[in-house]
Amino acid sequence: MMKKKILYLITKATWGGAQRYVYDLATHLPSAKFSAQGGPASGWQPSVAYGTAGKLSSDLKQAGIAIYELPSLGRDIAIISDIRSFFQIIRCIRNVRPDVLHVNSSKAAALGALAGRLCRVPKIVFTVHGWPFKENRNVLSRAIIYFISWFTAFLSHATIVVSKTDKGIGDRVWSVHKKIYYIPLALKSAGTYSREQAAKILFDGPSAPFQNATRLVTIAELTHNKGLKYGIDMMSELERRTPGKYKYAIVGKGEEGHSLASYAQNKNVALSVWFVYINPPINRPPADLSSEAARFLPAFDIFVLPSIKEGMPYVLLEAAAAGLPIVATDVVKEEASSLPNIHFVPSGNGHALADAVEKLAQNLPAKQPGMVGSFADMLKKTVELYDSGSLTAIPE
Repeated sequence: MMKKKILYLITKATWGGAQRYVYDLATHLPSAKFSAQGGPASGWQPSVAYGTAGKLSSDLKQAGIAIYELPSLGRDIAIISDIRSFFQIIRCIRNVRPDVLHVNSSKAAALGALAGRLCRVPKIVFTVHGWPFKENRNVLSRAIIYFISWFTAFLSHATIVVSKTDKGIGDRVWSVHKKIYYIPLALKSAGTYSREQAAKILFDGPSAPFQNATRLVTIAELTHNKGLKYGIDMMSELERRTPGKYKYAIVGKGEEGHSLASYAQNKNVALSVWFVYINPPINRPPADLSSEAARFLPAFDIFVLPSIKEGMPYVLLEAAAAGLPIVATDVVKEEASSLPNIHFVPSGNGHALADAVEKLAQNLPAKQPGMVGSFADMLKKTVELYDSGSLTAIPE
């Protein structure tokens, strides 16, 4: 029985929502399935191409998934390296000869969709992890990014969005609205530590002040869109009101790590904000915390999402599954309003975050871990989209 080949393309093989999405799909594709008539049909043979190596590429290699590094493919726009990246993608496609090319991340998606068309890939699927033109940029930059996003969707045979807001935006985009499919994110079942186990690993010894505080946490890549500056503003306000009552852990790595740590120093909250990978408080954080941070969520009391731009982040599903109450900005209100015990505030407002945290901390609800979405359903709909000829079989 012949297997169909699928090539996933992503800009960075580090770790974040888009990387987790690719990993979950690539490692759970059915190896064999059956047609609607009941006869045998082909399974799937996945491979992943990427620019920057990291946690994702290491995990894929360990899982036995074929990987291809494209050295010129970087996140920032650079004409010469982008041209090189384009031809590296073409060579990779010609080498793999995929039946389906599934592109992720704005830059890799645009270059990949064009290369896929030129190489006559039978099916090109584009997943939007938040439309990039929603970012707060000048008019010219947004216009250029909007065109690139439209062009990528135009070249693709189908575009998956993971949030209702992005579905609504896509439905208004000229000539591509009929190719937009909403497939919500879902978690695979994964075990977590108990509160006592997680707290012992994280807070024993020099970080003991967390033990007796109301513990806040954010899991995010340290980039502008995550709004972490406003999380620090939140802590500054909480410290002004009730010194020492709250401690805030920011779990993640990224380009703004050191500037955010400096900002916390300037706001006089460096002792209350723990950047897990920037300034660990003497005791070293667990090595797997960057990719398995959700296992440690029971150690905390409130999850904070201060983002100024989002699609539908996995971390909210993880926080809800761990039973944590959530304070989030309204950029995810449409997508996340069905989650239990979630409270929304305006984005870009540290005082509003502080008000919500303070009110919630007065009467913390008992943790009640719950199921959030169906990974089996997400996988099924995505594979149906790969297989579908007309693409009309996938419900919104």
